[in-house]
Amino acid sequence: MKVLGISMGRKNERSDIYCKQVLMGVEAAAKAAGKDVEVEFINTVTMNIGQCRGCGACSKAPDGKIKCVIKDDYLALEEKVLDADGIVISAPVYSVGIVGQLKNFLDRFGAAHDRASMIDDQEKRRAEGRPLLDERYFKDRYCSYVAVGGAWTEDWTCMGLPMMHLFSCSQAMKVVGQINANDQGRKTSPFLDQPMMDDMFAMGENLCNNLGVPYDETTWFGKEGTCPVCHLNLLMVDGSANVTCPVCGIHGTAAIENGKMNITFPESEQKRARNTINGLNEHHAEIGEMMRICIPIIMEKKEFLDAKKKEYAAYKPTWN
Repeated sequence: MKVLGISMGRKNERSDIYCKQVLMGVEAAAKAAGKDVEVEFINTVTMNIGQCRGCGACSKAPDGKIKCVIKDDYLALEEKVLDADGIVISAPVYSVGIVGQLKNFLDRFGAAHDRASMIDDQEKRRAEGRPLLDERYFKDRYCSYVAVGGAWTEDWTCMGLPMMHLFSCSQAMKVVGQINANDQGRKTSPFLDQPMMDDMFAMGENLCNNLGVPYDETTWFGKEGTCPVCHLNLLMVDGSANVTCPVCGIHGTAAIENGKMNITFPESEQKRARNTINGLNEHHAEIGEMMRICIPIIMEKKEFLDAKKKEYAAYKPTWN
């Protein structure tokens, strides 16, 4: 098995150190259990990972391989991710959320590797005798996340971990641990914060121990949080007792009891979270319905829409 560590921070600084500490925990657990686990570390800070241009080429896969037409370092990192069984991502939080380079990677990797869509496509390819998709697209993977921020209050780093979950949802990867490593400004160095380093090591041990385990039997490392799926505390509210986890897309109810808010997410909702195959199938069907409705309208109104596009293209042309 392979475990890949990806650091999006400065070389040999906090993001790197924490990522490597998690990998050291993986190696220690593998040795103790007699597991054959290969560990690899990549720092991406000097890699060129450009933004998605929305061209749609990656959805074609004529020869069974999804290909992005932008020839930059994304392609090499994509291959490393596809080869991995376990993944550790450590990324800085500069402005409340994750660093932009990781978001660029997520935009290009996510929708292009939607597992539900690929399962549907694979069945059609098999029935029609066309080249099959790469089997790596259908592999179960396990993730651990580290968000690294300087502020001592978590509200200034609160979007780091939630945005990192965007990495795992499209491929139905199982997140088995996460740490919001905030307060780095006062802690000075990871080497002066042994409890945090111990937590990183333990999270790596947990990741290793979960490799190959059925998703519903995995163990969790990190704070429990309000949502039982992503273990985070973000909620969408509509003024009633209804609440939604914006990370998982699941619905629950809130109640105030003895001055404490209790949130309940039914098991049926937990089973349709974004990072589950049920949730991905639901979204795949939603996209199919959208296409069923909009394509006939576009064809019917084609002449009108083409004329309007020309009109708007002529208005203050964009920067070339």
